[in-house]
Amino acid sequence: MEAPLDGYIAYLENTKTASASTLQSYRRDVERFLAFLDGKGITDLTNVEKSEFEAYAGHLEVLGRSASTVSRSAAAVRSFFQYLIRQGVAQCDPAAGFRLVHEKKQLPEILSNEEVELLLRQPVCDDFKGYRDRAMLELLYATGIRVSELTALNRVDVNILLGILNCRSSQNSRVIPIYPEAVRAVEDYLEDAKGLIGTEGNSALFINHGGSRLTRQGFWKIIKHYSAQAGIKKRITPHTLRHSFAAHLLENGADLKFIQEMLGHADISSTQVYAQIIKNRYREVYNKCHPKA
Repeated sequence: MEAPLDGYIAYLENTKTASASTLQSYRRDVERFLAFLDGKGITDLTNVEKSEFEAYAGHLEVLGRSASTVSRSAAAVRSFFQYLIRQGVAQCDPAAGFRLVHEKKQLPEILSNEEVELLLRQPVCDDFKGYRDRAMLELLYATGIRVSELTALNRVDVNILLGILNCRSSQNSRVIPIYPEAVRAVEDYLEDAKGLIGTEGNSALFINHGGSRLTRQGFWKIIKHYSAQAGIKKRITPHTLRHSFAAHLLENGADLKFIQEMLGHADISSTQVYAQIIKNRYREVYNKCHPKA
């Protein structure tokens, strides 16, 4: 059953332009379902029945998997079998009609303006690492790009003169303004690191001490270090600055459609979560400060 799965993943990558994390997640979920079928002696995908997926969902619950994990697995299996049906390999989708159990979605954590300023002040610009880390944090908060997009940036993607970032990703390409302080941070970094990043054949904007492109995992360690150093109690990830970027823009009057375009959201419903965050913050302030609340 490996060949149909490989074909499906290739379809997601080439036709749907799915991200690397999505490809990895969908492959893992489908592989687990296929292994479950194999354990029951089912190797023919032509007509897998709904009862088999219901048994699999029950198996996941017995293993203690969360409702969201079961829901995600159902979505992956459904997508896989819809692909097989179009290819003429399968006759039906065993996950069709399966009732997904949705957990209450938690709103993303955001930082206050003061917490953002505190975090951005942590890198000390007296060496390559300090200049680089300050530039990365400033640029992430200035543009709201994903950490994968941040580490994929090349030097040509930042226009210092115009103060804009050209974010080119497999999901979405967009041009985003950069506020002056972030522009200066990137400019200072480029000046300090020109001996390393100017090597022939290396186009990466952000690199490690060895001259190689900095990885997502490398930046996770960076932001974890500075959030601990700042003494911020909230759990901060690279996505926290993306969430804060969007929420702060909305709080200060930016149009939701404008924020959607800068974030690269295909559907505005993904952006509307920030409106709920702001609504909740206003309610908290009202309840705390109004004498009759």
